[in-house]
Amino acid sequence: MKININRQYFIEQLNHCLKAISPRTTLPILTGIKIDVKNDHMILTGSDSEVSIEITVPMEIDNEEVLEIERPGAVVLSGRFFVDIIKKLSGEFVQLETNDSFQTKITAAKSEFNLSGNDPDQYPLLPEVNDEESLVISASVLKDVISQTNFAVSLSETRPVLTGVHWQFDNDEITFTATDSHRLALRKLRGGQFNSDLGNAIIPGKSLSELNKIINDTDEEVEIHLSQNQVLFSYGNMRFISRLLEGNYPDTSRLFPENYETKVTVNNAEFFHAIDRVSLLAREGGNNVIRMNVNSSSVELSSNSPEVGTVNEDINTGEVEGEGLKISFNSKYMMDALRAINNEDVTIEFYGTMRPFTLKSSESDEVVQLILPIRTY
Repeated sequence: MKININRQYFIEQLNHCLKAISPRTTLPILTGIKIDVKNDHMILTGSDSEVSIEITVPMEIDNEEVLEIERPGAVVLSGRFFVDIIKKLSGEFVQLETNDSFQTKITAAKSEFNLSGNDPDQYPLLPEVNDEESLVISASVLKDVISQTNFAVSLSETRPVLTGVHWQFDNDEITFTATDSHRLALRKLRGGQFNSDLGNAIIPGKSLSELNKIINDTDEEVEIHLSQNQVLFSYGNMRFISRLLEGNYPDTSRLFPENYETKVTVNNAEFFHAIDRVSLLAREGGNNVIRMNVNSSSVELSSNSPEVGTVNEDINTGEVEGEGLKISFNSKYMMDALRAINNEDVTIEFYGTMRPFTLKSSESDEVVQLILPIRTY
């Protein structure tokens, strides 16, 4: 194998591959990046057996040469070490050349490195995913969906299905649900005909988090293909494959009562900053608990830390409907929920002091956040 490649472009693609590589893999070869050079393109692969990223590098982009192939071939090079070398080099182009024993010479400007490579035939095959087109959405919409749900997945492995986001397909909408049993984030995607035969899928939160770092906030299309235990996201020159979580996701529909007891409308930004201020003492106490006192004419937030002091803040509200109540909640959960609602005004509906309450836009129910209150004495 012998190639010349634009160094800056190479770094960008290698960084994407690194997102699929874990130093804690049981297969040592998976700590490396597979470089497979064909006659007219190059394929870069990174995988930790849970997530796999495959990137196709063409010879030209927008009529500008990025890759010159002198001799095809393949090698697996130590991922992070190799990428660090490419980053530290100078010059516009970098040359890679391997011999029959996979020793790889890396040259750029006046620098030369020699790395020991591995046999690419020892690299595991990527999972097969049904390539029939299943769903196409824009990258910007997918980023929104991930940002509005993924923060609520569980970080505990005691219930593995809760570490993922549940995707439910229907003919006229897709519902995305994430919960850690203390809060829940729900997003509905409407406005298209969706293939209900896709059924359900639980996609790991870690996979979605890495995917979100790669895709851009543009109208570029992302094709999503689902098989029995894998999901494939095709985006530009990249194929992002993740395993699906096995198991039955809990039925969360019963968590949403129909009739609220108290309803408050607040300005999203003002309420967020008020929570942020009041939570200063809550964070100091280590419990993040804020109390909220709602009556017919006002809403007050308060918090205290025995070692530091107390804080109270009155909130500007729109309409207050129903009975007054006092309720306590985790300030971080509230701020995460407000961040996920991209609207100026937010409606909070309470169903009692010890029942979960919901937040949603005053204009639509496409994004709903649910938070469990905290019992205080």
